[in-house]
Amino acid sequence: MTSLEPNENSIKSLNDISLEEMAQRQQQQNIYVSPPVLETQKEQEQEQQQLLQLLHQVQQNESSISSRSSSKHLHRDTTTKGKYSLNDFQILRTLGTGSFGRVHLARSIHNGRFYAMKTLKKERVVNMKQVEHTNDERRMLKLAQHPFIIRMWGTFQDCRNLFMIMDYIEGGELFSLLRKSQRFPTPVAKFYAAEVFLAIEYLHRLDIIYRDLKPENILLDKNGHIKLTDFGFAKEVSDVTYTLCGTPDYIAPEVVATKPYNKSVDWWSFGILIFEMLTGYTPFYDPTPMKTYENILNGTITYPDYLPPDILDLLQKLIVKDLTKRLGNLQNGSDDVKNHPWFKEVIWERLLSRDIETPYEPPITSGVGDTSQFDRYPEDKELDYGISGVGDPYGNNQINYLLKYISLLD
Repeated sequence: MTSLEPNENSIKSLNDISLEEMAQRQQQQNIYVSPPVLETQKEQEQEQQQLLQLLHQVQQNESSISSRSSSKHLHRDTTTKGKYSLNDFQILRTLGTGSFGRVHLARSIHNGRFYAMKTLKKERVVNMKQVEHTNDERRMLKLAQHPFIIRMWGTFQDCRNLFMIMDYIEGGELFSLLRKSQRFPTPVAKFYAAEVFLAIEYLHRLDIIYRDLKPENILLDKNGHIKLTDFGFAKEVSDVTYTLCGTPDYIAPEVVATKPYNKSVDWWSFGILIFEMLTGYTPFYDPTPMKTYENILNGTITYPDYLPPDILDLLQKLIVKDLTKRLGNLQNGSDDVKNHPWFKEVIWERLLSRDIETPYEPPITSGVGDTSQFDRYPEDKELDYGISGVGDPYGNNQINYLLKYISLLD
């Protein structure tokens, strides 16, 4: 599999890029559009049935909920609800921040292992109408078990926050490596694309649409293999769905046009990802999201002259508005992508077993909580984790919210 060998000049010798440019990209790429809605009558009926079942659980726990809500004093709760609790972990430094909270490096006080602790503030999740997406993220991560998908170990909550405990992936984001390298040589881009393909193919077999594929959501482990992360927009869909969500540069035209869509949107995003890895930019980018959407609907792409014919052919068959022509959405499904000439050197069985040498091995010390591949973020000295008592607006008085979130308890 020699074509997947690294180009040392472009990967081993990395030039730092300004933090301003990375921050600008991250700000642009984290514009999420439109709250989720119940998308079919069938989903509405399923939702009602789930609420009836969960209501019984809430009624059984009503007395304890009332006592927490009526307390006059805040205190650190040693029994946060769920399989795990804050007392099981030592919170270290911040690995990333987002609209709903932070991701922390945390160490288990029991086994000494390092984990990523994702925190979500309930108030922000509700105000931004992301309750359904948050529940979906937990459910999808619990369902998915794959070498190239991040593993979630458990969840718990207190009166103000939700917590997800996941593997800590030390190598950082593929986005950071791409920005330092400017663009990847073809063999390197092919390696990462092939591993991403296997992750997406697996999710589609489970009827899961990922809906937010981009370099920021691809982590590199200690050996340089990928881990797909952030399932906030993943959804289990057997037919079609309608929700407008995603990241502007990567959203498929049928999503922008608010048409019903299916797994085909992930293959569009897969094409955009390959394009960006090979060129260093996305084909429809504009500083203004609305202009980006216009460019996507227009569908015109100028391909660089240095792209070889086989990759040009693949990109033109993935980044195509006509769903009857888009690879991955045709009769043979994902096999059409896997069997494309650009991937002809890939030995898929060896790749899945991680038996292929990676083009880049992150310069880290494994197993000691090395955070050298992550940016520094200002630490919040007033973390409201583990607080119970007053200040919980999502107890008895907002039963619909509680019904949603009872499912987050292990």
